Amino acid sequence: MKLLTQTLLLCLALALAHSHHDDAGNYDDDDHALPNRCDGIEFDAISPDEKGVTYFFKGPYLWKGYHGPAHLSNESFQELDDLHNIGHVDAAFRMHDAENLDDHDHIYFFLDDKVFSYYNHSLEEGYPKQLNEDFPGIPDHLDSAVECPKGECGANSVLFFKGHDVHVYDISTKTVKTKTWDHLPVCTSAFRWLEYYYCFHGNNFTRFNPVTGEVSGNYPKDARAYFMRCPSIGHVSEKGGRKVPKCSEIKIDAMTTDDAGKSYSFAGPLYMRLDLHRDGRHAFRITGLWKELTNGVDAVFSYADKMYMIKDDQVYIYKSGPYYTLIEGYPKTLKEELGVEGHVDAAFVCNDEHTVHIVQGKKLLDVDLTATPRVVTQEQHLPLSDIDAGLCDAKGIQLFKGSHFYHYDGVAVLTMSRMAPLAEDITSEMLSCQD
Repeated sequence: MKLLTQTLLLCLALALAHSHHDDAGNYDDDDHALPNRCDGIEFDAISPDEKGVTYFFKGPYLWKGYHGPAHLSNESFQELDDLHNIGHVDAAFRMHDAENLDDHDHIYFFLDDKVFSYYNHSLEEGYPKQLNEDFPGIPDHLDSAVECPKGECGANSVLFFKGHDVHVYDISTKTVKTKTWDHLPVCTSAFRWLEYYYCFHGNNFTRFNPVTGEVSGNYPKDARAYFMRCPSIGHVSEKGGRKVPKCSEIKIDAMTTDDAGKSYSFAGPLYMRLDLHRDGRHAFRITGLWKELTNGVDAVFSYADKMYMIKDDQVYIYKSGPYYTLIEGYPKTLKEELGVEGHVDAAFVCNDEHTVHIVQGKKLLDVDLTATPRVVTQEQHLPLSDIDAGLCDAKGIQLFKGSHFYHYDGVAVLTMSRMAPLAEDITSEMLSCQD
């Protein structure tokens, strides 16, 4: 009887283990238990691939992107389990080495004292290798790793974390400098996203400067509110969750592209980077980059490595770089800086020009940015009014009005027109909204 009872209990346990649950992160298609990252998980490693899909690793599992259920890691990176049975990745990063295209955009995985290099989900010939063979001077059994391109670090580098020690590996010279950042938590995973650096610990993260380790702002923060879609958790919606607006509901306050090629859109208290398709588009609060602009912007334009941000009758000028820095003495009044009075609807500078075109109602005001003092040099009539934002690039001029935009080949065509062209709809491809 005892044997029969034990047999029945075993059969029941097996039946429960193979029962099918929903795909919110509890069970997979093979009916094995899966972890749910919305429960709060300390990741082993985080890395984007060459296409910009971000992978989050925990034990033998991974998540692709910022939403969706877990999958077994060896389904995407089969060889990781061929020579390694611990069931987890110590660290991972995507190589940034534009000078050596043979390595650029490869994903490197670190497991104990071994390193694996993948491209397009295929293991590169000759791998796995001993860690010291590829990265001499770097200890094994790492906690995390993250790439740091030149301009954000002094040279193209990789930051390897072990405990509170950070080993900065120069990709070109293969030299290592070790720093100790006791003020940072132990980073079980690290991630570079939109030119910012994040140390993940527990289910939280802390943003840090990759050169000094300095932490600015209120940290740690819950990773579930920023790096994944979890019900009732979010940093944009007051009620939690990141609601993606419909394209028909979009209203842009300003758009610009700086001299480094970074493109931004601004709406209310939020901004979005538009040029980094591979890292995903996501709305952030303007005060995260431009802390003085607590009430949004009316217009923005870029000129000579500076970003001019207009709000009411004030002009804020920021020096461009890895981070934006407000130039001493600003803000100044519109009249003092640009020789303009009244509300500004939009502003834009076309490629290789030294004139900012300012939209006020149905007027286009030209201001020569090389002049001292700056004054309006020309006033022209526009074929439409109530413009929200303007952008001028190699494709021409786009004027945004509500959820639509109007395209013109250039300033001359714009000012000579007596009728507005056919309005075009803002699309999800442009701004990651819902069609």
